[in-house]
Amino acid sequence: MQLIDMIRELETIAPLSLQEPYDNAGLLTGSSDWECKGILCTLDATEAVILEAKKRGCNLVVAHHPIIFGGLKKINGKNYVEKTIIAAIKNDIAIYAIHTNLDNVIHGVNNRIADRMGLINRQILLPKTFQEKLPLVNEMNEPGRLVIDNQSIGSGLLGELPEELDETGFLYMLKTSFELALIRHTPLSGKKLKKVALCGGSGSFLTEKAIAAGADVYVTADIKYHEFFDANERLLLADIGHWESEQYTTELLIEILQAKFPTFAVLKSGIITNPVRYFLG
Repeated sequence: MQLIDMIRELETIAPLSLQEPYDNAGLLTGSSDWECKGILCTLDATEAVILEAKKRGCNLVVAHHPIIFGGLKKINGKNYVEKTIIAAIKNDIAIYAIHTNLDNVIHGVNNRIADRMGLINRQILLPKTFQEKLPLVNEMNEPGRLVIDNQSIGSGLLGELPEELDETGFLYMLKTSFELALIRHTPLSGKKLKKVALCGGSGSFLTEKAIAAGADVYVTADIKYHEFFDANERLLLADIGHWESEQYTTELLIEILQAKFPTFAVLKSGIITNPVRYFLG
């Protein structure tokens, strides 16, 4: 089986046409006509992950975050990006990134976050229209594959808790469900929470949209100091951390590939790539 077979499946689930203009999803190293020996799924393709792939007999690393994001003028190993690319090329390991295109489908990254919260009545928070005709996947005929159309693409997700929670109870649920060391959040107001907006990764650009949608709480990551003021006492704004919000994406990638290739080796990286640590005293 060739890499192109795996790539076609991933791009059926999340077409490259759905990625944001600034993104760099797709095959970053290697050739699509290589014979695939094994797949290692991860959130980040780092040098350590590449070496892990080699050790475990995999020549395809499927990552959520693109290791090549900006322009590279030199590749001499002076930073983690260059070291990763050198390791991948040296060991004949392909890197495939499936980033904002997987964020922008309703059954993608944000849906997995909603699963952890047990949300119901889910819908896209900020729907988007893409000019290119999207492939339709028959969910009934091929279990495990996702349905994509212009009604189910866009940024963020909106859903509801099965039952109302007070703010402290909700934050405790987040802490346990995502195994968090801490949560940064706006002041508590004492209100009950029912409608939840969320966005994996850096999602402060959707705060106003969450407010307009009537959300009681917005869960995301990478919120800057002054951006917490944007909540303006209209909702609870909770920052759970970038890696923490997207950590279950790796499981989603494995499920997608195993559903199509049930007899093929699709492995989960054992390396925690989160570069952030917390000192709790």
